[in-house]
Amino acid sequence: MRPAEAEQRLLELELFGMRFGLDRMRRLMTALGHPQRSFRSIHVVGTNGKSSTARMTAAILARHGLRVGTYLSPHLVSYSERVRIGDSDLTPQEFADAIERALRAAQQVDRVAAADDRVTQFELLTAAAYSELQRRDVEVAVIEAGLGGRYDATNVIPSSVTVLTGVGLEHTRWLGSTITAIAREKLDVLQPGTTLVLGPGMHPEALAVADAVAAQRGARIVRAESDPHAHVGALGTFQRRNFAVARAAASALLGELDEHAVVAAARDVRVPGRLQIVGERPLTLLDGAHNPDGIRALAESLPEIVGSAPPAAAQGPADRARRLVAVVSILDDKDAAAMLGVLAPLCDALVLTASHNPRVLPPPTLLSLLRQSGAEVEAQIVREPHAALARARELAGPEGVVVATGSLYLIADLSSEPALDGRRRASIL
Repeated sequence: MRPAEAEQRLLELELFGMRFGLDRMRRLMTALGHPQRSFRSIHVVGTNGKSSTARMTAAILARHGLRVGTYLSPHLVSYSERVRIGDSDLTPQEFADAIERALRAAQQVDRVAAADDRVTQFELLTAAAYSELQRRDVEVAVIEAGLGGRYDATNVIPSSVTVLTGVGLEHTRWLGSTITAIAREKLDVLQPGTTLVLGPGMHPEALAVADAVAAQRGARIVRAESDPHAHVGALGTFQRRNFAVARAAASALLGELDEHAVVAAARDVRVPGRLQIVGERPLTLLDGAHNPDGIRALAESLPEIVGSAPPAAAQGPADRARRLVAVVSILDDKDAAAMLGVLAPLCDALVLTASHNPRVLPPPTLLSLLRQSGAEVEAQIVREPHAALARARELAGPEGVVVATGSLYLIADLSSEPALDGRRRASIL
């Protein structure tokens, strides 16, 4: 199977949407010979920070001499980014071969299934990932959950460590309308007698659920610190917290860590699409914050980048040493008003655009929400993402800062465009 054919098969499955439940996934694992049992695993769940924490955990484990695999979602440019061996993504052909194996297993499952109970896209992706991780003889895999936990396709692994990065109100249509309900869904992945690592700053309701679930399942709780005790090369206050969680997860699996290995992992690890620098003069960053909690984390990190007063003292653009312009696109299932309410007061200007996802909010709707918030900030509409980024760079000026945010789909669109400074952006992702 060629890579283009594999991607086409995945896109075809996307049309059938999501169907919750683990029966299909269990049958897929049986058809593939239960690859998920061939390696130890760490399962990462939560509302924000999962991909960063998973990458950082894998980096620490690899620096300890382990053969590590990682399964991530979503991707930015290519599906093959979702499966990593060591510090490298699968090649497109390796990914296509894994999809072909998973498709053969899916055909067996679908042959005896009802017409409305066929294998979904995410189930196929997850089965392909587990199959490839087994084929590559990984010793430990760090697995990022997709949506929720209880019925997420990833939840067929016998993980010895579960990580809950944090809980916010997102995907309430499927997971529940309260922090308590969402935490229960996410923590259903916790295996009996294992270890649960909790991110710092956890919501009190989520902590209560964690305590209850851990007690019921005889699991040990480890509460990660906020301080990673190492210099983290990835930008952002939130990345330092994520690395602290990753450190706790690696320690939960291995016991005492080699401090030199931890320091090296902290220094070198980078996360595409999270405060990722893609241009200079003006400094230009991509950040995939896509819900209010994510935007708040971004806002907390901006002062160290733009040279403003500390967050408690910063009152807006006048406090900053550098002009800040944001490029924003948001999907229609997000709390766009809350996101804009956090971001707009920090900016000198906004450029409102539209990613190519069909669920994107039209830029005029974003402008209306912005005006309703009462924020007195310059705002322009430039519908095409790359043109919007170019306009934002003009508005910021050579000494300013531009950040594109609000949706991972916006980051994906910008990542697939020709890069600033004449390079292909794919070379720096």
